[in-house]
Amino acid sequence: MTLNPDAFFALAVWLVAVGAVAVAARRNVFVLYIGIEMMLSGMNLVLATFARLRPDMGGSVIALLMVGVIAAEAAVFLALIVQLYRKKRSVDAEDFADLAQRKWS
Repeated sequence: MTLNPDAFFALAVWLVAVGAVAVAARRNVFVLYIGIEMMLSGMNLVLATFARLRPDMGGSVIALLMVGVIAAEAAVFLALIVQLYRKKRSVDAEDFADLAQRKWS
């Protein structure tokens, strides 16, 4: 069976584009999180497609490592969202703009 990678690449581009729109909107912290996850999933789909097209295992190994990075990023980001919600009682991204400007010492 011959693999046509065009559909996979089109899906990956669509995932990255929708994720970039979600990140650019930045209304809600959860939407920001989902946008980042969609972009990472699109990149992982490209890696998996290249791994399927090539005879070596390099792309598969990198795609598997990306799954671990995505899982670690999800754990950290969700813990951060929980802590920020406990502090501000909101998930609106504009409420957290002052955290980027604060000097930590």
